[in-house]
Amino acid sequence: MILAGGASSAAEARPEAPKTAKARRVPRPPLSPDEIGMTKWVYSFSAGRSEGSASMKELLGGKGANLAEMAALGLPVPPGFTITTEVCAYFYANDKTFPADLAGQVDEALADIGRVAGHAFEDPQQPLLVSVRSGARASMPGMMDTVLNLGLNDETVETLARNSGDERFAWDCYRRFIEMYSSVVLGVEHHQFEEALERIKESKGFALDTQLTAEDWRKVAAQYKVIVEQAAGKSFPQDPREQLWGAIKAVFSSWMNNRAIVYRGLHNIPESWGTAVSIQAMVFGNMGAQSATGVAFTRNPSTGVRELYGEYLINAQGEDVVAGIRTPQPIAQSASHASGFEKISLEAAMPAIFAEFKGYADKLERHFRDMQDMEFTVERGKLWMLQTRAGKRTARAALKLAVDMAREGLIGKDEAITRVEPQSLEQLLHPTIDPAAKRNILATGLPASPGAAVGEIVFDPEEAAKLASNGRKIILVRIETSPEDIGGMHGAEGILTARGGMTSHAAVVARGMGKPCVTGAGALRIDYEDQSFTVAGKRFGKGDRITIDGSAGQVIAGEVKMQRPELTGEFAVLMSWADQKRRLKIRANAETPSDARAARRFGAEGIGLARTEHMFFEGERIVAVREMILADDTEGRRLALAKLLPMQREDFKQLFEIMSGLPVTIRLLDPPLHEFLPHSDAEIAAVAKAMGADPVKLRRRAAQLSEFNPMLGFRGVRLAVIFPEIVDMQARAIFEAAIEASLSTGEPVDIEIMAPLVFTRAELDLVKARVAEMAKLVEGETGIRPNYHVGTMIELPRAALRAGDIAPSADFFSFGTNDLTQTTLGISRDDSGSFLNAYVEKGLLPADPFVTIDQEGVGELVELGCKRARAANPTITLGVCGEHGGDPVSVAFFDKIGFDYVSCSPFRVPIARLAAAQAALGEKASSTA
Repeated sequence: MILAGGASSAAEARPEAPKTAKARRVPRPPLSPDEIGMTKWVYSFSAGRSEGSASMKELLGGKGANLAEMAALGLPVPPGFTITTEVCAYFYANDKTFPADLAGQVDEALADIGRVAGHAFEDPQQPLLVSVRSGARASMPGMMDTVLNLGLNDETVETLARNSGDERFAWDCYRRFIEMYSSVVLGVEHHQFEEALERIKESKGFALDTQLTAEDWRKVAAQYKVIVEQAAGKSFPQDPREQLWGAIKAVFSSWMNNRAIVYRGLHNIPESWGTAVSIQAMVFGNMGAQSATGVAFTRNPSTGVRELYGEYLINAQGEDVVAGIRTPQPIAQSASHASGFEKISLEAAMPAIFAEFKGYADKLERHFRDMQDMEFTVERGKLWMLQTRAGKRTARAALKLAVDMAREGLIGKDEAITRVEPQSLEQLLHPTIDPAAKRNILATGLPASPGAAVGEIVFDPEEAAKLASNGRKIILVRIETSPEDIGGMHGAEGILTARGGMTSHAAVVARGMGKPCVTGAGALRIDYEDQSFTVAGKRFGKGDRITIDGSAGQVIAGEVKMQRPELTGEFAVLMSWADQKRRLKIRANAETPSDARAARRFGAEGIGLARTEHMFFEGERIVAVREMILADDTEGRRLALAKLLPMQREDFKQLFEIMSGLPVTIRLLDPPLHEFLPHSDAEIAAVAKAMGADPVKLRRRAAQLSEFNPMLGFRGVRLAVIFPEIVDMQARAIFEAAIEASLSTGEPVDIEIMAPLVFTRAELDLVKARVAEMAKLVEGETGIRPNYHVGTMIELPRAALRAGDIAPSADFFSFGTNDLTQTTLGISRDDSGSFLNAYVEKGLLPADPFVTIDQEGVGELVELGCKRARAANPTITLGVCGEHGGDPVSVAFFDKIGFDYVSCSPFRVPIARLAAAQAALGEKASSTA
């Protein structure tokens, strides 16, 4: 281990004394003076001994806790220490200063590293270099800052060259440190260093960094220091202690940088968690042909297949691999063959190191009982383990890993269910390329994240994010991605890079997002200035459409036909385990045959909401509905309704047949009139012709019916009160369809008729009476008595509050949480896009209330309505049919308050099934705790 560093006792380099708290954001309540005086801020570790453990993630962050655990297991971990997340809390609560006693604890921990390594942080003759890295409780790859080679200066670089016997290596390390430290701590733009390096290489006719000599790197370092002085207005710091505290402060500050904030928002990571900082003795993978650095997973993070999966670079530092600056080589020989690229694997180049590393990988997976993402360095033939954490994975891989590990006995079935994030199942619905489609392949790269995507080429991440927010389908094309690109990556349909490997930033983040990604497509020549790339002599500019196949690593010209994947294999196994554990039933919102079939395919146990107004938007139907609405007497409405009756009957019959005995909840007509009123001359003329009426009269009638606020106007049950003949038509269509479907399938039909937007029991009673009258009429005509239930949708605050009064007249309640959220918060979901995101970003709301239910407000109304309904009618069935029915956090809430079912869009049924199982397991765990 070549270690280096130096120190000064300059008082100004030590942390400042605490100042009065005036932080804009405080991750958690600040500690009291008594607590501060006795707090342990620093936890040390080295191979074979550790002050921390993997169970201490809240305090030590994921990186620090796992380093401590690896050290305790006896793995070759460079000695180091972790500064706790409590310091992060203090830092933000006290104007970005540190506790007074932190410096003494850091000094003691540095001395401990020195004793283990045989070097000292303040000894220029036997110097110690360290790395300073962030480490939040949840993995946030690349989002926060890192500084390597800290401790180098104009004096210790000469010592490092002498001790290592490799002057080129020492000056390469120094220029890396100047570049990284200046970018992270001093705010100097990274591109200034890159441009200077490119100019020096061009002047010497070099293409690769590896061609530069020791003297060249010495000149690069000198040029870098000039850049720092010009950009930062001061010299590059030579005092290692000043360097250390500058880096520590920068890493804590990076918890609140823009990319970290965006990432936390995308992954629901609380700001209050904060980050820890881990400081370790440096080990070097850039010391020649017997040195290397790499990243590896114990299993394939894209597919879940049990194979060592990863990449490495000879004579490099870790940032070279994860940043995608160089395209690395595979670790395992099997991966080298499978990739089709002629590259020497670690297994072939360093067989003894590979065998040792594989042993550690197997040990870590067994110990943590999960797929591990590991970083390692080989320094002159000596293997060092730098990090392990649970690896980011695609949804398909997560399913396979969970099922395989349960079958292998590493985990139980209950834990397997909790290992898969419900929301991630949406990734499985991503399209793949139709096998029969012709592919005009432009280039081949690495299959970094599976799935396929079509979109317009965009090179700028900010522009990609903006276009995606406007509904455009985008493929983000970059030479390589960086953490600053996170917004554009999130908005894009897929990601394509010219450089980087399977473990580069683009690959890891894309897999975590479930985005198709192709990396290392080296044939692309990307020109940001021209906003184009060329490949095989062809130019593709911004806005041109391409297809990427993240499963095959292909870049394809134009738009290629897609197909949806089948959900079988591990998906079916895990969902069967989940179904055995969940209490909530899962239904789907569906009113078309295609949606109903999709719902059955995804495991829905009925239809919880069939919106009949959605059946009327096409062709003759909308004209007939307009006739009904614009008719000025009962007879005119009945004539229009007679046209709609056979259409409705056929619609309902198909739903009943597809559901084949499962419950189907049909909501009576609930059209905000503005959605159906004719507006153009052509629309008025079409309705006038159908009715044989005067267009001028119809225009006048339409004007009479127009509303200032149609969402709170003449809709829902109010239509049934004023025009009861509409209920008659729909009830007849339902009952006649049910009889026909039952005869055709041999299965009984479970009918639920739902009155929308009620706020009094009297409204529901009126509808019930009308439905009962029509049931008796149909029975008289057919000799068959329909089996049905009548209930209502609870979507107004008054209905929730008066649930105890309404419930005795209802067989079921279905909470319409979309409208209940609107009417409770006074927010229109159609117009809230301009301000709701700001509310979430500023911490005024924990989440978009139309995505995740507002438990404190809307949720309290729902829970109150649930309790009052059950007290008044113990046999009532309770469910929810808003979009919240497919949101995992909301599903857990509905399970907790005792709902019988949730209903969601067909493609969210698998998410709801898994979320319901996890909710049931969570309740079970809390009840036995």
